[in-house]
Amino acid sequence: MARCDIKMTLSLQSDRIRRVVVRCVCEDRIRNQVSFLTILTIAFCLGFSAKAVAQNTESDVIRVDTELASFEISVTDSAGKPVRNLTAADFKIFENGTERSVDFFQPIRLRDDERPLSIVFALDVSGSMTDAELLKLRDAMQQFIDRLADYNSYFAVMTFSMNVKIAQPFTNRRDRLERTFRQIIGDRRGLSTHAYDAVDDAIRLIERRSPKAIGTRVPRRAVIVVTDGFPVGDVVAPETVIERANEAETSVYALILPSFSRIHGNSRPVMTPFEASGLVERTGGKSLYANQRSYEPIFAALAEELTSSYAIAFYPERVPKDNEYADVRIESVSGLKVVQNRTRYRPPR
Repeated sequence: MARCDIKMTLSLQSDRIRRVVVRCVCEDRIRNQVSFLTILTIAFCLGFSAKAVAQNTESDVIRVDTELASFEISVTDSAGKPVRNLTAADFKIFENGTERSVDFFQPIRLRDDERPLSIVFALDVSGSMTDAELLKLRDAMQQFIDRLADYNSYFAVMTFSMNVKIAQPFTNRRDRLERTFRQIIGDRRGLSTHAYDAVDDAIRLIERRSPKAIGTRVPRRAVIVVTDGFPVGDVVAPETVIERANEAETSVYALILPSFSRIHGNSRPVMTPFEASGLVERTGGKSLYANQRSYEPIFAALAEELTSSYAIAFYPERVPKDNEYADVRIESVSGLKVVQNRTRYRPPR
């Protein structure tokens, strides 16, 4: 007599829901017995109902068929300083003007098993910087890495001029990064500045090679571009890069080597095409002007901002169709300034 057992266990982390176990024993010689398909259908319905009533808290992990719409946010006070130690209750989410509940919230913490930080340095080596400036930049980047040593952080290094090159794939080893920075100083070539191509390649590198989400650990992704802000010869358009950055949930930060006009002198830097493209603003990043005396204060501010951000997400009540965007606005309950890495989303392709 052929005999088979099927056990299906559906469990949710909620005090209201207990384990539902469906056990079916069937014998091929008994035709009047309920079919497996019926049993499985009933089990699925029970599981779906259980998920619908389960309550979500920060410690719960509730898995449903609808994917989370997630965002990275940076929060600053009236003085422009990053604000830490906020909770989900400090924010409101609006999708197309309708308030949604905060279903997931996670800050960055000082622990190796917490949210991974994936950062790509994209360095302009087209001749915009002198050897002395590159040495100062190298020292500042090394101190930046040291500041993030106690976090779950990974770094990659790319250079660009006429071509984009991966100088160092993702690593958390300081000795490899130091060796890479030493090599870059002697690797200056070309007059073109393919800045948009470099950011596009950096985002692709993040998507392919950076640490992925593990359980509830959502990675923080960023590209830090060091350039004079005057791209020349790019193949990829800024709008394409912005779209790719939004889909990859990656913020772009720019360290601009300032240029000045004769009219304003050194009082106000000239707006560069890279800044005017909206690439930084529309990915939740920030543009900073380099002080040639020292790059360390800029990288210290970047480290502070990157480690004080939050991942926040909600379950959409209606899944948008392919290529359909939904606008999302995230507000602070107490009136703090909130910057989002993207202001809309759509389902993964």
